[in-house]
Amino acid sequence: MADSTPPPRAAFDAPRLRVLWSFARPHRRMLAMGLVLALAGSALGLATPMITKWVLDALNDATSLAGPVAALFVLLVVGAAVSYRQWCMLGTVGERVVLEARESMVRRFLHATVPALHRRPTGELVTRVTSDTVLLREATAQSFVGLVNGSVMLVGSLVLMGVLDLVLLGTTMAAVAVTAALFALLMPGIGQAQQRSQEHIGRLGGLLEGTLRAIRTVKVSRAEERAADRIVADARAAADYGIRAVRQEALAWTVAGSGIQLAIIAILGVGAWRVGEGSLEVSSLIAFLLYAFTLMEPVSTLSQNVTSLQAGMAAAERIRQTADLTAEGEAKGDDAVPRRADGRTARTAVSGTAPAEVPVLELRGVSAAYGPEAAQAVTDVRLAVPRRGHTAIVGPSGAGKTTLFSLVLRFLEPLDGELLLNGRPYREYSHSEVRARLAYVEQDTPVVPGTLRDNLLLARPDATDGELRRVLRDVRLTEKVDALEAGLDSPLSSAHVSGGERQRIALARALLRTPEVLLLDEATAQLDGLTEAAVQDCIRSRAATGAVVTVAHRLSTVVDADLIVVMEAGRIRARGTHEELLETDPLYRELVAALRLATTTGAEVA
Repeated sequence: MADSTPPPRAAFDAPRLRVLWSFARPHRRMLAMGLVLALAGSALGLATPMITKWVLDALNDATSLAGPVAALFVLLVVGAAVSYRQWCMLGTVGERVVLEARESMVRRFLHATVPALHRRPTGELVTRVTSDTVLLREATAQSFVGLVNGSVMLVGSLVLMGVLDLVLLGTTMAAVAVTAALFALLMPGIGQAQQRSQEHIGRLGGLLEGTLRAIRTVKVSRAEERAADRIVADARAAADYGIRAVRQEALAWTVAGSGIQLAIIAILGVGAWRVGEGSLEVSSLIAFLLYAFTLMEPVSTLSQNVTSLQAGMAAAERIRQTADLTAEGEAKGDDAVPRRADGRTARTAVSGTAPAEVPVLELRGVSAAYGPEAAQAVTDVRLAVPRRGHTAIVGPSGAGKTTLFSLVLRFLEPLDGELLLNGRPYREYSHSEVRARLAYVEQDTPVVPGTLRDNLLLARPDATDGELRRVLRDVRLTEKVDALEAGLDSPLSSAHVSGGERQRIALARALLRTPEVLLLDEATAQLDGLTEAAVQDCIRSRAATGAVVTVAHRLSTVVDADLIVVMEAGRIRARGTHEELLETDPLYRELVAALRLATTTGAEVA
């Protein structure tokens, strides 16, 4: 598989660091307190070798050990309390950062326009909410504090070593300088490899999610191994980059550890010589060696946090990219909403009714496309939907039928023309206000995660059990529900609910709304004959009191519609009743003939 990942940038370029800091900034006060505690803990740690020297000097001078031993005990107790508080505080900050990032992304996804979401694999978006936020937590909660604290501890150790002996300090600094130079050369490669690994993990999630959705098709096509190879290719690429990062990190750690060991060997050699010369006390040499050993801690802290910071910056950048998803309300059409004198948006109230002669829905010269470079899906569509009755939209595949529903539901905004609801332009309504008057049953009706009750109450959470039973009876699902052990509270899964049952659940949910307009996208395609007849009765009953608009790929569901609209190549080519279209429109006659419909009575016979 070709690697299309953008070329890696510098490990610590300012824009990426600012993106990461933007997630931590709201918690800067708690991070500052965590830093203070971390510095306090480091100070207590740095005091330990000096008190150890005090103990050795007391032994050499035959003085009381009570003072230095008590001091060591106080350091232990206070250090433990400071460490506990620091970990609790920084851990809390990390979890809050993750929660805020996840909440922001989830809300952004669910409020984004449908075309914006469809341009990215679902699994990749899920990966950003799950795994990327974990990397973000480590970077924001630990790395900033850890880098500052590690640097201060390193500098503090070197300063106190200088207090003890400048010659030994010079020896140590030489070893540290060589180690730091090698370390600096290795760290950018680690961050780049981790970023590449994260990119491939995101792709893996997208491919796996899409493949599992189509698992039946994959199996019937005997494509399990081919599908697995595509997914595993990204898994292997992620592993390759991960291994590369591990190897470079292992080399960096080996260099750091070897540098410290080299410094200790040099300190022992030079220190022993200076003790022999009488220019250095044994207690000072031991204290110096303790500081040399503790150098490993700030060096390891710095290396760990640099690595974590690089991974966190890559994750933060991927998370921040989700802000590019266009939210509903930012799309074309909402910018022209008029404002009142007080500055608030002048929206049309959802309550209230328009005169009976005003169409409930109207499209005036509407054209639309699924992207700035895409060809128009519908062109100059003019259609008025009366407040009562059944309007059917038919045509060959690709004629633009479903696109009309996307426009009516505001999943898609028009390039030209205007949509009206109850005689008022769509731009005077919010997306929510438009959809409050509509109910929609899509052709591929998924179930929403949760129980049967959750699915039915999705659009009308205040419905009573009696109302639920009524709509279930209308779509002939009562016996099915009664047979379930938990009834309405039975959990649903797409794998355990047939296509026809999903369609009936969706139709029951739509009927529960009692909407002004019921939109059905081939809502009976997966039903048997008896159930379809019952559902058609529901549609006729609904059409007697409100508007029903049906997009149909099977004409058998719409031959008795009050108005049939025939579309071709994104345009309306004809409209009329079934009998009128049979006489006047050749395309409609072809569609009817293909489905073997009787033309003498206008009723379906096959």
